[in-house]
Amino acid sequence: MRILPYSIILLSAVLWGTTGTTQTFLQGDISPVAVACIRSAIGGGTLLIVALSARMIHWQSWPWKWNILAAIFIALFQGFFFSSIRYTGVAIGTVATIGSAPVFAGILEWLLWKVKPAKTWMISTSFAILGCILLFAVGGETTVNGFGILLALSGGCMFALYTNVSKHLTKKAATLPAVAMTFSLCSVLLVPFAWQGGFSWMGTSVNIWAMFYMGLMATSLAYVLFLGGLRDVSSSAAVTLSLAEPLTAALLGAFFLGEYLAWTSWLGVAFIFTGIFVLTLGKSARQ
Repeated sequence: MRILPYSIILLSAVLWGTTGTTQTFLQGDISPVAVACIRSAIGGGTLLIVALSARMIHWQSWPWKWNILAAIFIALFQGFFFSSIRYTGVAIGTVATIGSAPVFAGILEWLLWKVKPAKTWMISTSFAILGCILLFAVGGETTVNGFGILLALSGGCMFALYTNVSKHLTKKAATLPAVAMTFSLCSVLLVPFAWQGGFSWMGTSVNIWAMFYMGLMATSLAYVLFLGGLRDVSSSAAVTLSLAEPLTAALLGAFFLGEYLAWTSWLGVAFIFTGIFVLTLGKSARQ
């Protein structure tokens, strides 16, 4: 049983899930796009220094097409996701974006690479998406903004495209320099959208430490792990496993920030765990 690649991707999703809790320590009125820009610059820039020092990047033979596409898609993902939250709120925006990504990943993998989704993936993804919906089923007088949902679905599609493209990028480049180049390019693409709010907030020590954590742990390490596991896991399965991100965020909020989770949310936690369990054991048992 080859569980290690699945475990590595799950660990990357857990690291992504810590960003929400980390952002609660940020001080000041800060644009989410600016946060994405800085974390990408820190994460990508640090790895780029390492890659260049170790001469891991060969400019003439570098797979520029796949790398540029990966940078564009991950930048668009962050832009669409953060924009959707402004219109729909965190809960609905997260469900629509993260919950739709596995569906888009399966469809894209089928259409672009002719890889038909496995029965195990369909069952596990159904469990995980239902769990994600229950996890954030807060009720109340929440209204659904159609434009916000469209932005969220676009974000889910972009993350699925990023994963599919990165799958091919890892076949042509080592994981560390691939992540370094992708997020360095991503930060450059995000600068024009993050510049309006300014970056003076980075002058606070608390903000600096929080951003370095998000840059080094939730970006550098997390995406190196994600792409490392992606070498041996299908794109559709990897995106389904990434649903551990909102699960981690919800559990950290409940246990460390004192946020209340209704019984439906705990049921959602159980469904996500079931989906991940089915996918991990079901896939790895056949390899």
